[in-house]
Amino acid sequence: MKKIDLFMIRSFIGPLILTFFIVLIIFVLQFLWMYVDELAGKGLEPKVLGELLFQFSLTFVPLSLPLAILLASLMTFGNLGEFLELTALKSSGVPLQRIMLPIFVFAALLSVGSFLFADYVLPISTRKARTLLMDIRRMRPELNIQAGSFYNGIDGFSIKITDKDPETNRLDGIYIYDHREGIGNTSVIHADSGYMRVTADESGLILTLYNGYAYKDIEEKNVPQDKRTFPFRRDKFTEQTMVIELTGFGLNRSPMDIYRSNYAMLNTADLTYYIDSLSTRYDSRTNTYFKEFSQTRLFYSSHLHKSPLREQVDSTAIWKTQKFNTKAAFDTLSFMDKNTAISRALSFAREATAFTMEKSESLVAEARNLARYEAERYRRFTLPLACLVFFFIGAPLGAIIRKGGLGTPAVISVLFFVFYYVIDLSGDKFAKELIISIPLGKLASTIILLPIGIFLTYKATTDAAIMNAETYMLFFKKIGAFFTGIKPEQDNEDTGTVA
Repeated sequence: MKKIDLFMIRSFIGPLILTFFIVLIIFVLQFLWMYVDELAGKGLEPKVLGELLFQFSLTFVPLSLPLAILLASLMTFGNLGEFLELTALKSSGVPLQRIMLPIFVFAALLSVGSFLFADYVLPISTRKARTLLMDIRRMRPELNIQAGSFYNGIDGFSIKITDKDPETNRLDGIYIYDHREGIGNTSVIHADSGYMRVTADESGLILTLYNGYAYKDIEEKNVPQDKRTFPFRRDKFTEQTMVIELTGFGLNRSPMDIYRSNYAMLNTADLTYYIDSLSTRYDSRTNTYFKEFSQTRLFYSSHLHKSPLREQVDSTAIWKTQKFNTKAAFDTLSFMDKNTAISRALSFAREATAFTMEKSESLVAEARNLARYEAERYRRFTLPLACLVFFFIGAPLGAIIRKGGLGTPAVISVLFFVFYYVIDLSGDKFAKELIISIPLGKLASTIILLPIGIFLTYKATTDAAIMNAETYMLFFKKIGAFFTGIKPEQDNEDTGTVA
């Protein structure tokens, strides 16, 4: 490896690591912003929250790497151009393609690594992240009873307190309504004060109540409505301990294989297997539906004459073919026969329409499910390919603009990535909705951006001033001159020779 190769790779690795973690953190923060309402108030341990963020950060790696390569290549070649190092290399006879070669090889290795990561690590991390997120979603909010309002987070109970001491956890003015029988407020407990604590395994709530009453309605059996007296029982207590069972407050971990057949949690080999199985099932159901459709009443021939053809036709007669007049034949029928024919025709048409709609919806659902698996398999290749496409955009563009740092490169990178991301999402949606083909939908962003990268590489190689405003002004002046016939004015520069 030559010194120029080491120099370029060292210049590239630093910005790459920096931008990669910046982009990754941005995606993680976006995830937190989306799910903050579902995570807040659950009393999650730092270990559980850290595991969730770590697993989701792994799922963002394949998406973060292309943007990091784009931004890092822009910064690297922008710094080289800004400090005239790129000019020095070109002056020494090193072409731009040779300068880009070591970073291109490094980006190609990163693309291969991105594919392997997406094929082996991504399915496992996605499965763990989504399983843990679903377990957290099933958790109930942390037990937090506020003064002055009813707390209904425990099944079968409504609890209200008038005051709460945060230092001693003393509760005043306690009202507990028991709704477990499902017939209203038939059991009420009122206490002047008390304390509340949760058991060590979080399976129960222990309430120690002081100086209160327990009211219980007594059910009147076999008593007419107009003769009921609504008796109740009131028990006075000085101290009473009450245990309420808690369910759903802890984190119950689900097994990891419950989402194993989901397309986002399969590697390429498994995706290929599922695609083959789904394709075979789709073809089989299509053939079955066509056979069932051919056996509907629309194709029944029971109303046709059953006698052999030779009994119906006189072999000695001479037949001439002629057009069959349907309207004339229909007019020969009686009023009752006309109504019968119309009713049968409508019945046949409705039956065929209902059958076709039902089976077509089922086939469309099967096709869309198959499209999801095919789109995911293409996605495993398009994201690594995007690493190379973004390199061919970032490297020549950095050499052209000659601006390093995080300012200008970050703005340009975000614009290109948003453009890529919008096209990719649109193509993915259209492909999964069967509007366009799967290859076109998943490769649309690459097909659009690759010519831009080739164009920028060509312009950077030929030292074209595509970022110079005067170049575009002269171009538009030439266009105006073509239509008006007036030649654009050119600046007169004095040229001289040095003696």
